[in-house]
Amino acid sequence: MEPRLACLACLDRTEPRLLEAALWIAAEHRQALEPRALLRSLDDLALQLDARLDGDASQSERAQALLRQLCEAGFRAAEWPLRPDAALLDEVLARRRGQPLSIALVALELARRLEIDLQGIGFPGHFLLRVPGADHLLEPFGGRRLYMSDCRQLLVDQFGANARLQATHLTPLTPRQMMQRLSRNLRELHRQGDQPLAALKDAQRVIEFGAAGVADHLARADLYRQLDCPQAQRYDLQHALLISEDDAERDQLRRRLEQLGTPATTLH
Repeated sequence: MEPRLACLACLDRTEPRLLEAALWIAAEHRQALEPRALLRSLDDLALQLDARLDGDASQSERAQALLRQLCEAGFRAAEWPLRPDAALLDEVLARRRGQPLSIALVALELARRLEIDLQGIGFPGHFLLRVPGADHLLEPFGGRRLYMSDCRQLLVDQFGANARLQATHLTPLTPRQMMQRLSRNLRELHRQGDQPLAALKDAQRVIEFGAAGVADHLARADLYRQLDCPQAQRYDLQHALLISEDDAERDQLRRRLEQLGTPATTLH
């Protein structure tokens, strides 16, 4: 099956398969990759973790213990500067290094196998995890507990003193939203690595997952500009103009469209 269709099929299952979906995303960039074979590589690790975790502990305690055991097994933060390998799940499984979301996806797969109820939280700039109903969140790298004061400080550290914690920052993401966030990460890492064609695959996938914003269309427009595709660039600029609610941004988009000129027409 074509990798993108296989990814969507994983997400549309009654019980979505997040890690397999992420591996199919990696397969768009690695033609020889076999996601199901890589999933089998987690079988031994799942058995080891199952033997070490306390079956009588609470869900929160088991989730935290799982993340600690993953850290001890070598699943940790990728080195800076980040490369696409930090978000391509085949490389994350091989090297045991990744971005927070990448490590969280491994944790969510193991939690599913071990019957631990764990959710992915779309915190700005740093993906987190949570057991439903718990009064804290969990850091993917080692399972540190984060309470509301910790989350506020994390937000300030990343975005400045004026940043304010909002309820939406603590909302669990759907499977599609998680794969869309992974695709955004890959888009930016490929772009920073001067790989515009690879970044374009990711940018197209972001929009295909739905609910794409102005920034997503502008990111793809910039890639089309870099690849000298003015017609495609115009489409994304026009779509961004259509959905933008910011007057200054809309004026800027109109100027960019004017600079592109009138599209060529074909006579029939």
